[in-house]
Amino acid sequence: MRTFVAIARTGRFRDAAAELAITQQAVSKRMAALEKDLGVRLLTRTARGAEPTVDGQALLPHARDLLRSEARAIASVRPGRRALRVDVIGRRLAPAGLLRDFRRAHPEVELDVVTLFDAGAAFDAIRSGTLDASIRAVGAPGGRLPDDLAAARAYDEPIQLLTGPFHALADAGAVAPAELAGRRIWMPGIAPGTEWAAYYDALAAAFGLTIEVTGSDFGAEPLLDTLAPSRSLATLVGERTILSWPDGGGLRRIALREPSPCYPHSLVWHPDNAHPALAALLDHLCTGRYGHGGPGGHGAPGTWTPDWARLQDSGVKRR
Repeated sequence: MRTFVAIARTGRFRDAAAELAITQQAVSKRMAALEKDLGVRLLTRTARGAEPTVDGQALLPHARDLLRSEARAIASVRPGRRALRVDVIGRRLAPAGLLRDFRRAHPEVELDVVTLFDAGAAFDAIRSGTLDASIRAVGAPGGRLPDDLAAARAYDEPIQLLTGPFHALADAGAVAPAELAGRRIWMPGIAPGTEWAAYYDALAAAFGLTIEVTGSDFGAEPLLDTLAPSRSLATLVGERTILSWPDGGGLRRIALREPSPCYPHSLVWHPDNAHPALAALLDHLCTGRYGHGGPGGHGAPGTWTPDWARLQDSGVKRR
């Protein structure tokens, strides 16, 4: 079941294998055994990866419930050793990378990484005690912090322009945000009311940009396939976003300068949470390498963040 859930989440057998620290052959054998045992096909294999069948979609929520029940059962007999449960907005985005860095610095800490849709859901989970912390853009219309929660700025992530090799800006070493006015920037999948939608709305307003959000969001790979041959289409990505390049696509990451727009990631938690690893995470993200004054720290000269992020930071609540 764990293997099935991993494949459904990542969309690829090899990514599931890497996540589970087993071989891709072992992943295939586990899935074949599960499908044989149940007598149904759970996954459809395509050129792009794998996705659940109708039966797979029916099984998936129950499989997730089983894994959550297992985690709760283990935690119930391991007092003081429960995994620190942290929410990130995506496993290929900067917050997940920050947690990987933390895990390398603190290998003794067990992490349970989850992905909730938006800041509101994360805040509700922290307040209910089902989540220890979340890394979010705090202060946005879609991510305002409840009065009973605490937050601290963790990391300002530089935003980059992503183009194909034939784009007019493909060979530029760096581009000013104002130079993108009038150019096609396509970001399908930005959900209205979310903190990331608020960020890109503010970015567009500040520099006179037009960001197209129409069209179906089929994930990162179809977007990259569309960008690769285009002479006019570009998108925006975070510096630490993990991308799988199309074969021969020649896509270019171009820095934005003068100023450098940054996405403001903050750590959010409940002040009454006494998990021993939470203090270590706070120190690592908010007062160590990523915190104010360090590499990637917020408030650096020549950077830009939305007004709501700066206002939130000025009144940040600390543990």
